Amino acid sequence: MAKKADALPGVSYVMPVLNEVEHIQAAVNSLTAQDYAGPFEIILALGPSVDGTNDVISALALRDSRIRSIPNQLGSTPGGLNAAIRASSYPIVVRVDAHSVLPTYYTRVAVRVLLETGADNVGGVMKAEGTTPFQKAVAHAYGSPEGLGGTQHHVGGKAGPADTAYLGVFQRNRLVEVGLFDEGIKRGQDWELNRRLRATGGTVWFTPELTVVYRPRSSLRKLIRQFVATGIWRGELARRFGSANSLRYVVPPAAVLAVLAATILGVVGLASGMPWLVLAFVVPGLYAAFVVAASAVAARDGLRTGLWYLIVLPCIHFGWGIGFLLGFLKLTRNITEHTGR
Repeated sequence: MAKKADALPGVSYVMPVLNEVEHIQAAVNSLTAQDYAGPFEIILALGPSVDGTNDVISALALRDSRIRSIPNQLGSTPGGLNAAIRASSYPIVVRVDAHSVLPTYYTRVAVRVLLETGADNVGGVMKAEGTTPFQKAVAHAYGSPEGLGGTQHHVGGKAGPADTAYLGVFQRNRLVEVGLFDEGIKRGQDWELNRRLRATGGTVWFTPELTVVYRPRSSLRKLIRQFVATGIWRGELARRFGSANSLRYVVPPAAVLAVLAATILGVVGLASGMPWLVLAFVVPGLYAAFVVAASAVAARDGLRTGLWYLIVLPCIHFGWGIGFLLGFLKLTRNITEHTGR
């Protein structure tokens, strides 16, 4: 027999929002459309948007009293998440991204798994989907080994304990116990929080039952900014926590260094008349061939998608790689942050 609504724990959806006019209504509508029978509230932590996002949210809140907004004084993702969590009133906290669209069963399944496993956090698969050829190319990179590595929270896998999880459905008391999100970490704060949950005896649980549609950035400029910033913070986390980070995170910076160094050596060889140095051009040549081959596979989603992939894949690799080196070597002080993933 199904549990009665008053027997189900209440849920607080928390979402930091900044300049997301393209996506915010779909994201919020996916929350109000959940088939979860328990009580819920939606708390949106608003940064200083300049694209009309806050006007859309005001209209949504007028139509549904369960939607409310609070100011995100810090303007960052962890600052907004913490503000929304502090303002929440229910024992289960569901982190939501403004680029994400939750399936109607998401909360019902997540709460069931959370209660069955006794986990502190439950997450699932981030399924990137695009509507334009550019976005489809980015989405392909998210789920491919040559792109973001084809990890379980992008392509699925077996249910069980994990190091981290996409978004996250949390026991609120455990979030409070470990001190919420670290507001000094602008990207990768979910990984760092999950590290503390596990370090204090908790469990982070991955389940392929949860699949969330994610909308990639809509332009090349936004994509590059995203991956440079992500790389910077991943480098910072790698420097702070060392081997706690997966080796797959250092592959892009290693590739960037190899391609750049080989290209410089090849140019020096041409200029100085030393033919043996010209052989260094083999390295960028192999990388170019790798990108072309990967783009041929991406072209199965359409010729224009494959053509965009020729640009998208190197931008992801070099954006992440250069950012990682800057963060790891502490070569930047001011890291620009765009709320969301």
